[in-house]
Amino acid sequence: MAKSILICDDAAFMRMMIKDILVKNGYVIAGEAENGVKAVEKYAETKPDLVLMDITMPEMDGIQALKKIKEADPSASVVMCSAMGQQAMVIESIQSGARDFIVKPFQPDRVLEAVKKAVD
Repeated sequence: MAKSILICDDAAFMRMMIKDILVKNGYVIAGEAENGVKAVEKYAETKPDLVLMDITMPEMDGIQALKKIKEADPSASVVMCSAMGQQAMVIESIQSGARDFIVKPFQPDRVLEAVKKAVD
């Protein structure tokens, strides 16, 4: 069965880019969220196999959302996305339970590699 993925990023074009890469490779999009608050809500609603979470978002950042999702579901699989130069945040997200991280701008191969590693 195809794995479902929740895409969380405040930039609509980033969500579209990621969705495009994933759908072309047989993944199902469980939903999209434009901020951390929505990400936590959508996770509870859709119970996806994986969450791709941007670190920098309004209302609640990705690290806070990651912590809330892991609190609600310790087995949740989350891969963080960050722009260059956010090393401290990447380290904090891994310590908070993220499976992996992808650096923007995305390379489709790197996105797929992180997704496969997290859900297979």
